Amino acid sequence: MSPLLALAALAALVVLATALGLLHRAGAGRLRTASGDRVTAADLGAEAPLGARATLVQFSTPTCAQCPGTARLLRAVADGHEGVVHVEVDLTRRPDVADRFGVLQTPTTLLVDGGHRVRARIGGAPRRDALDRELTTVLGGDHVR
Repeated sequence: MSPLLALAALAALVVLATALGLLHRAGAGRLRTASGDRVTAADLGAEAPLGARATLVQFSTPTCAQCPGTARLLRAVADGHEGVVHVEVDLTRRPDVADRFGVLQTPTTLLVDGGHRVRARIGGAPRRDALDRELTTVLGGDHVR
């Protein structure tokens, strides 16, 4: 193989890898509409009850670099709204929950409404503005404490 052809192949590989990385980054943290499946605290392996108005369910692992920051964000959002709680599920202790909810990355966040139906799913670290908008929709208006 000629050096010029090898250099061109390497450049094409770098361009492809960069494009795929940017595409992945653009999708990470985006809120997606979910199935509407009903969820109980027992389904999550959570000891605390789900929120009366909404629950922010975070799936995490101890080795996840983004999970501590996500937990702080979700707690702050939950604390800002009456009847909203944050529940964190450690998937290393509950791998069955990862299978049940099809979790392929951590953090993954579910927004569960007061009727315990999954309304949205976020793969990766959530974006605060999108989370606030969707939570306001689920709560039926802005009910900040």
